[in-house]
Amino acid sequence: MAYLFPSVEWLQAMRDKLNSDQDYARIAKNWEGDLLFEIEADGPLKETSYFYFDLWHGTCRDVFMVNDEELADLKPAYVLSATYSQITRLLKGELDPMQAMITRKLKVKGSMAYMMRNVPVVLDFVRCAREIEAEILA
Repeated sequence: MAYLFPSVEWLQAMRDKLNSDQDYARIAKNWEGDLLFEIEADGPLKETSYFYFDLWHGTCRDVFMVNDEELADLKPAYVLSATYSQITRLLKGELDPMQAMITRKLKVKGSMAYMMRNVPVVLDFVRCAREIEAEILA
């Protein structure tokens, strides 16, 4: 089943994937830190979307879409932001996540040193996201 990206349904499918994937659980067993994804409006996406992931030791404890009013209350360890076009290129496998960070196509706020020490976790998170069948806005 394809899930519209971005949507609550896609986000829940991603949570379920992370929590059922044994490779992710093994690779991310030491990861501590929540993420806020800012998907900047461009192309067919008319409004910026925000996804929150509470990731802890190989499990996804919570996910939800964030509205503008809730942003001020969140203090995630990491904020990752990119345009809708760049995020969908990542999902399609057309853009390498590490190259996207280095070239600032995917901007990171938070400890870049921690991210770089945990490259396998980052790559496996993206692998899981790519395995969710997504219906990309055209």
